[in-house]
Amino acid sequence: MICSTIELALSTSLRHLKVFDSVAHLNGLTRASDECHVSQPAVSQAIAKLEEQLGVALFERRTSGSYLNHFGAIFHRRSRRLFEQFEQALVEIGVPCGSIPMLQLAARISKSQIRSLIAIVENGSFAHAARAVEVSQTSLQRAARELERILRVPLYSQAASGIVATPAAAVFARKIKLALREIEYGFYEVQAALGNVGGSIDIGAMLLAGSEAIASVIDEFAGMYPNAHVRMLNGSANDMLRCLRAGDVDMVIGLLREKASEGLAHRALVGTPYVIVGRHGHPLAGKASVTLDDLANYDWIVGTPGAIRRIHFDKLFDGRRAPRARIATCSLPTMRLLTAQSNRLTLLTSYELLAYEDDSLAAIPYGPDLPLPWMGLTMREGWLPTRLQSDFIELIQKRVMDPLEPIRRPACSDFHTSVS
Repeated sequence: MICSTIELALSTSLRHLKVFDSVAHLNGLTRASDECHVSQPAVSQAIAKLEEQLGVALFERRTSGSYLNHFGAIFHRRSRRLFEQFEQALVEIGVPCGSIPMLQLAARISKSQIRSLIAIVENGSFAHAARAVEVSQTSLQRAARELERILRVPLYSQAASGIVATPAAAVFARKIKLALREIEYGFYEVQAALGNVGGSIDIGAMLLAGSEAIASVIDEFAGMYPNAHVRMLNGSANDMLRCLRAGDVDMVIGLLREKASEGLAHRALVGTPYVIVGRHGHPLAGKASVTLDDLANYDWIVGTPGAIRRIHFDKLFDGRRAPRARIATCSLPTMRLLTAQSNRLTLLTSYELLAYEDDSLAAIPYGPDLPLPWMGLTMREGWLPTRLQSDFIELIQKRVMDPLEPIRRPACSDFHTSVS
């Protein structure tokens, strides 16, 4: 199902945005008319329509031409990013470089063609996509094939389940969804400039530390910005990073991987050391020194395969007798409950151990240092947050986990990110 934020962006014509871009960099309606190959009244009408949608004037009209005002400059930054990402997506999908500039080619793509492509990719086939967007299969297929004709690149192929999008088309649809969010952000930034700070923030929280760390921040943020809408998705690290790449969330909070995946960037918040945890009064809790052999004598609860803590558990016993680990979960409440009600052991971060007020769990005095994972944010590389999103990130950095003594903040040299 196409999200409502994409529908907001699709309410604005790409052709009108191209006209707006031309007037903005040429500083005149007549020059923009020549560049876009439309009449001057059509240029005026496109600008008027865009200003009506935004609720503000975008240009200052002078005898020498039309010049972006404050609101126009704000929105133009986003429209430029939209077309830059469109152009990059067109190049990457292999659209032939002909006599038509990529920017003009992007402006030829209609809302129905974009909606059809995204629906086909997200729903798996033409038939399912048509039902999802509530149009006839004939109409959807017509729009889909027209886009294929414009781009001169095959976007669909025949499969056992019917006509489906090619892998290249799926990547193209994802990039277009991300590009369209720039227009959504532009709407919100214009409103913020008018004093109406609002909009939406979509957060992905990993099932363990992330969701607990962010709950109090969301509560405080909601009080600060009564017009803001916050949506939080929970899932495994792989699920949340997939949502981030697809543009379904703006950022992901949780344990950071040692190296950010291609196209993503980390912003470290705090280091939160791993500790081995058992129930309060566990037989190992009173020992002066605990060895790996001692730890291997007890059942363990571990993370699911691929989870960061599972990787560290495997490294802990690499080359040695490993304990039984019959239970694997990414649910922190489940992990805590099963550990508190038995002699099982598990691996938690210091934050996860201290985040709850009860004293049902305690750290086992295992001597050697354990890995120091980082809690932080993962974002798309090159992502430009709105004011609302920037304020949310700043609040996270100020508030998250400050009261916990065992957690140290990273030095500037520990992590680098290109996210502004």
